[in-house]
Amino acid sequence: MNEPIGADDAATTTGTRPNHEQDAGEPWPVLRVAWRCRAKGRARAGQAGASRPPRIGRMRVLFAGTPGVALPSLEALLASPRHEVVGVLTRPDAPAGRGRRVVPSPVRARAEAEGLPVLTPRTLRDPAALEAIAALRPDVAAVVAYGALLPVAALDLVPHGWVNLHFSLLPAWRGAAPVQHALLHGDEVTGATTFQITEGLDEGPVFGTLTETVRPRDTSGDLLSRLSASGAGLLLATLDGIADGTLVAVPQPQDDVSLAPRLSTEDGRVRWDHPAPAVDRRVRACTPAPGAWTTTPDGARLGLGPVRPRPEVLGLAPGELRTGRREVLVGTATHAVELGEVSPAGRRAMPAADWARGARLAPGARLGAA
Repeated sequence: MNEPIGADDAATTTGTRPNHEQDAGEPWPVLRVAWRCRAKGRARAGQAGASRPPRIGRMRVLFAGTPGVALPSLEALLASPRHEVVGVLTRPDAPAGRGRRVVPSPVRARAEAEGLPVLTPRTLRDPAALEAIAALRPDVAAVVAYGALLPVAALDLVPHGWVNLHFSLLPAWRGAAPVQHALLHGDEVTGATTFQITEGLDEGPVFGTLTETVRPRDTSGDLLSRLSASGAGLLLATLDGIADGTLVAVPQPQDDVSLAPRLSTEDGRVRWDHPAPAVDRRVRACTPAPGAWTTTPDGARLGLGPVRPRPEVLGLAPGELRTGRREVLVGTATHAVELGEVSPAGRRAMPAADWARGARLAPGARLGAA
């Protein structure tokens, strides 16, 4: 279990120190944040009497990541005098944007600009991919949103293992979409975790955590941007501790486990018969991806940007529209919400009031009925 601590006692645990100077299981702080793990049930991880691993002067790091949220961590490692990025592992080039042109990942583009070796295997079960990783002779692999599972054969290649920066407070929200699920379920606090990758899905022992308050109007993009920036510091501190031989991962708690599977396009569909807070959370959780949407009275898809709850507006049926010169209100199971920007099919985002004027909506028209 994790427990919050006050601002005057703010420190994170990143594992335990394996030496005679601490009691078994005593937390070892390496980064100042507002969270720590309880020592209960984890004494074996840092038992007094364990020998300290030898210090690594300059650690050879393989960086594995793909989207833009991985870039702050890559930049932090490139700037660190204590670590040498010896290569980058990223997903193959893929279609992107409105034209669906095949483009390199943001991480690949940055790595090539730095002159780093870049590996883009379709699968890490390919013996050639494993040989390429081994040829780089990494001491450790740092993983941030790589986007593919790592087979045991790959895990065994790296002496100090694969250290993942995950954007939740594990064991909460294990899976591909932790930030979206934190917003969808109304979490008030979330965070980031560094842990050792094992065969199980985000089940490995934890090095460190940090917390981040969820703001009332956060989208998943907003929250992920903050976590990727602060998480870069956590990842760097974790690797520093591994290099120093002062850091040992501790097992995750077995209770309070929750899963965060990737959200589908259908998950972005707004149900107007749900309460307004749930509608608001779903739209923000799905912004920017996979995108929130509904259907217009004629059945066309309408993309939705963040909405604004309007608790003083009652009396609208779920999905019922009320339009004015400067606002468009929609009914839910409780009170109305005000639409922000909308994206008609095949068109760019625009203010909802502009869309409504051009749509020539009939009185009593409803969204989501088709």
